[in-house]
Amino acid sequence: MLLMIVGLALFFLIHLVPTAPEVRRTLCERLGEGTYRLVFSVVSAVGLALIVYGYAKLHATPGKNPMIWSPPQGMRHATLLLMLFASILLAAAYIPSRIRTAAKHPMLAAVKLWALAHLLVRGDLASMVLFGSFLAWAVFDRISVKRRAALGPLGSSTGGIGGDIAVLLVGVGIYVIMLLWGHARLIGIALIPGWA
Repeated sequence: MLLMIVGLALFFLIHLVPTAPEVRRTLCERLGEGTYRLVFSVVSAVGLALIVYGYAKLHATPGKNPMIWSPPQGMRHATLLLMLFASILLAAAYIPSRIRTAAKHPMLAAVKLWALAHLLVRGDLASMVLFGSFLAWAVFDRISVKRRAALGPLGSSTGGIGGDIAVLLVGVGIYVIMLLWGHARLIGIALIPGWA
């Protein structure tokens, strides 16, 4: 559990910097914009690697990851549906479209849906800590973004029907790939047995 918690702490601490514009500005002045971005990326990647490794290790070690609650079997269907919307919102974060404009900050909405969807089907302690902390961070960051009037990765770019179609195609494509192969290969859990 310690590795995963260290990873979460690194990941979220570095992601708190943009929520404090004065701190970010000071760091950029001292380090330079390029160095700041490099440090941000490296710390984020190290944090993410520790999260993934720590989480996998907990699931591979019997007795280290107690069950807190047993999710009802029907929650799996809700999770699959929520993940479709999360995939579409993830695509919308990087493609100018009316979907992106309507969602305002689709990446944070995607993270919230992803975390909630997984909390519905995972009742073990590690999953509750992992997905619960990502859900809490995404809610906090959305409030911070609204307060700072910060724009997402595309700035104020907007799009039309072509962008909407691209978002839907890419989002559904991500969803299908993860559903059939990606989740089994990347996470080690086959969502549809026999396809992995």
